Amino acid sequence: MDHYKVLGLHRTATKEEIKAAFKKLAFQFHPDKHSQSPKAMRDNATLRFKQVSEAYEVLMDDGKRADYNFRCRSGAGPGTGGGNNYYSQYSYGYGRSESSYQYKPRSGVKAGGFASKFELAIRILTARSSLLNLSFAAAILGGIVVINASGESLWNMQNSGKSFEEAMKSIEKAKAYKEDNMQERP
Repeated sequence: MDHYKVLGLHRTATKEEIKAAFKKLAFQFHPDKHSQSPKAMRDNATLRFKQVSEAYEVLMDDGKRADYNFRCRSGAGPGTGGGNNYYSQYSYGYGRSESSYQYKPRSGVKAGGFASKFELAIRILTARSSLLNLSFAAAILGGIVVINASGESLWNMQNSGKSFEEAMKSIEKAKAYKEDNMQERP
């Protein structure tokens, strides 16, 4: 089911356009309006009302809309045909945990496999908290690299031409020479 087609909108529709289309279609297909209609018409109106409501719910939320648009572009969304349609296999679960929403497989759908594990990895890597943690780790790593480079630069400025190992050897030689001179003097 293509949420944009359900509401009769283009993919670039604004929130105001989505809201207006939803109001128009919700009024048209609301179950209370069809309570006196024949059963087939009433069932059809109820189904259409649910589709319109789901489309509105997805398209009005920026995160859900972005995810839906991504799935449509990647080939997992509407138009891929039959039971392979992502939205025919998954439903929205709106729990407030780390992310604002999550997908849960509907009953009878196999969860797992490479595709769902890959999707989970992508979700984790693109979550705001993961991106913040990754940027923090990158800042720390960058700081370590800068400190290491600056320490090496300071060493080279103070000890031109000598490596650290050569300097340590000369210090050891100086200590040994000093100890030998101290032992010779009584």
